[in-house]
Amino acid sequence: MLAGCASAPGAPDAPGAATAAQPATDNAKVAAAVAAGVTAGNAASARPGASPASVAQAAGAAAAAATGPKPFAEVIKDAKEIPGLFRLYQKDDKTWMEIAPEQFDRLFFFSIALSRGLGEKWLFGGLMWDSDIVSFRKVGTAVQMIARNQRYFAKPGTPEARAVEASFADSLLASAAVVSQPHPERKSVLVEANALLLTDIPSANGFLERQFRQPYSFDARTSAISDVRQTADQTSINVAANYVLGRVIQPPATPGLTPFTPPPSTVPDVRSLLLGFQYNFARLPDEPMRPRLADDRLGYFTTTRFDYSNDNSLTPRVSFVNRWRLEKKDPAAALSEPKQPIVFWVDRNVPERYRPTVLAGILEWNKAFERIGFKDALQAKIQPDDADWDTLDVRHASVRWMLSARPQFGGVGPSAVDPRTGEILDADVGIDPVRLRNRKYQRIEQVATPALPAFLGPRSAYVCERAAYGAEETSFALDLLEARGLIEPDSPEAEEFALADLKDTVMHEIGHVLGLTHNFRASTVYTQAQLNDPEFTRANGIAGSVMEYNPANIALRNERQGAFNMTTLGPYDYWVVEYGYKVIPAEQEAAELKRIAARSSEPQLAFAQDDETRSGLDPDASQLDLGTEPLDFAARRFALARELWDRWQTLPLKEGESYAGLRRNLTRGLDQMKSASLIAAKYIGGVSVLRDHAGSPRAPLAPVPTAKQRAALGLLETGVFSTESFRFKPEFLRRLSVDYLDATDHGFDGGVEALPRGYDYSLPTQVLALQREVLGRVMSEAVAQRLLDSEAKLDDPAQALRLSELYGTLRRSIWSELKSGKDIPLLRRNLQREHAGRLSAALLRPSASMPADARALLRAEAKMLRAELAAAQSRKGLSAEARAHIDEMITTLDEALKAPIVRQAA
Repeated sequence: MLAGCASAPGAPDAPGAATAAQPATDNAKVAAAVAAGVTAGNAASARPGASPASVAQAAGAAAAAATGPKPFAEVIKDAKEIPGLFRLYQKDDKTWMEIAPEQFDRLFFFSIALSRGLGEKWLFGGLMWDSDIVSFRKVGTAVQMIARNQRYFAKPGTPEARAVEASFADSLLASAAVVSQPHPERKSVLVEANALLLTDIPSANGFLERQFRQPYSFDARTSAISDVRQTADQTSINVAANYVLGRVIQPPATPGLTPFTPPPSTVPDVRSLLLGFQYNFARLPDEPMRPRLADDRLGYFTTTRFDYSNDNSLTPRVSFVNRWRLEKKDPAAALSEPKQPIVFWVDRNVPERYRPTVLAGILEWNKAFERIGFKDALQAKIQPDDADWDTLDVRHASVRWMLSARPQFGGVGPSAVDPRTGEILDADVGIDPVRLRNRKYQRIEQVATPALPAFLGPRSAYVCERAAYGAEETSFALDLLEARGLIEPDSPEAEEFALADLKDTVMHEIGHVLGLTHNFRASTVYTQAQLNDPEFTRANGIAGSVMEYNPANIALRNERQGAFNMTTLGPYDYWVVEYGYKVIPAEQEAAELKRIAARSSEPQLAFAQDDETRSGLDPDASQLDLGTEPLDFAARRFALARELWDRWQTLPLKEGESYAGLRRNLTRGLDQMKSASLIAAKYIGGVSVLRDHAGSPRAPLAPVPTAKQRAALGLLETGVFSTESFRFKPEFLRRLSVDYLDATDHGFDGGVEALPRGYDYSLPTQVLALQREVLGRVMSEAVAQRLLDSEAKLDDPAQALRLSELYGTLRRSIWSELKSGKDIPLLRRNLQREHAGRLSAALLRPSASMPADARALLRAEAKMLRAELAAAQSRKGLSAEARAHIDEMITTLDEALKAPIVRQAA
């Protein structure tokens, strides 16, 4: 499970997907392998990307085995024995794994972690990769490692169970020949771990090709087992996996429509990537945990299975919450320590100065567990510097630093679960410390939704971006506070600010690895007066949950300043922990869970997951908003962005200070205006989407009140569509320089030469990009359809905001100069050209999803606008640019209006 974007499990190169056997080039080796009961394909791996070399290597081992395996003692002569879950033997560059008779066909937990990465494109050292339930099967003279299909099941020993077994296949992960005769006493056999694991089990070749558009392949000849670690319950084998390029794809001589994807930028030679993969084999719990059914009114990651034991239910699908096994030592005590606490190890790679804050963020969750009767349910420990184990091992849940060459995620919280029950078996939180550097000189490359690696799909529906967004918010807040003279870079106050933000991030990511999803409605539970109250926010935080993407809580001028971020858990966090972890007798569980979930209509327990946010329907289900009225928050952010600009325009820089910070300040303000504008835009045609079940007083789907929709439209008119919002002093614009030592600031990225993005700064271009996105949202087909639908959902249809009113308001606002007689400046010409272009496109190239009424209304708008342009055409006082602009817009609309007649004549 990975917290904070959608993937496609089962794609051809996703982990666990089967692939056709690859042909071996040596016919003799293939024949020998077949004689030994091993095909050329499964001798190497059933996962995509098995190289011809690895196929030949495994086939060769199988061919040798076909002549008869050697005695057990002869194979391991002079080898070092390493006891553990599976006995291992090492000699020179070979490692053998001993498999006992009772270990065949037994289920084991198998996980993969990326022990060494690239620092870019989701190849971060320390990231959990994939996991399966596996078993070893002896087929002839070969041992196969099988990923067992746990998604479909039925009660054992029934006809339904036999039907399930016949209907749903397992997957072959790897195979290797038996290289020894059975042990004389233990009757165990040896397989060469090199042959078994030196293949592309993680499907990294496909992932590399998707990320870099280069045909990487796994090279078994130059890969090796680099380290092994053993306990009685776990075997860990580290592989230095070499992925090679036979030919580096070059950029096209002439740039085309598809941008060229540069190869990896963090390695000395792109033709070889030495990644590290740790393969963990671990015992499964002797007794599977009793699963707990999920409820859609609160947010847990879930394990979904299909139970074919009977056909009494509407669907065989059952969903369990993902959670740790937590049982009381003293079941009768109101407050008891757990039999086994949830222990998080702070990795030794976390700098010492940040460890106390990380520990505090972990232990904050104990407040929620104490409320349901657990004392010290979570423990936090520092990994010793001389520890002989790694936090990537199974059963060592951890928080670790993950360094990146260019910031991409900020924080991530993956976990691995038992697919039979949803029991969380391992979790590793990763923090990118880029957020802790001095924000004044920090560049956050992007906070848009990152591409989700396919290997994360089985564990989660999304990637957590809270830390990346949080870094931008922290930077904006520190820039503004510095301009107000309240804080200085590198001051103790700035350090305290950063540490509070780090604790907030750790609480959020620990919530994910406890099983909790995001909650994007939690930011709406407190009033602005409460948010401005230092005492209230210190005790309650700034939102209903730490699982939100909360912005920095910044007061306006002359207001009291509350806490800037979450200081503790919110009421939703206590509630959701109660649902997932409260000890409930089996016979009472269904009724008690129903009672707990029924509280969902309480205002402080407001909940919305990523799906509601991505739909763009509900303005209360948004990221980076705060307070009971998100529209008021948007207006406040407009004011704060303007204040940031006004202050920095007049603030003298220190001697020797780079001007690049001014450009970043301007960009951060534009980012704030964009985020606020999109929140306001969601009100127009917005629909409140609630997860309430029958019995709740609230309707699950209700149009946003018309008055709020009109207010949002007015805010966009005066905020983002107005030239006054983007007025700057000429001398300020002349100082918007770049950081010449930061290649990404002006277009030379990672050593790959490209055309400069520009040393100059074009304010009109940046403003238009903002306006274009907002205009595209409010003029979309989806908004048009919802406005048309809303009339039927209101008791009084006359109260609905009509689509005609929206289109007319946009025309009058965007083209106000046509009535006022004023000249049309560049920023307004750009916006007007965008609006006219959208009108024309709707008539020339209407999409299949555009409602017929919307197209008819847009035609009417185009006619009215054309008439207004014609009336203004001969007006005196217009600049040459404005007059040419009007002439061009008339021509554009004329062509669009006559197009249907041309089509009909044809």
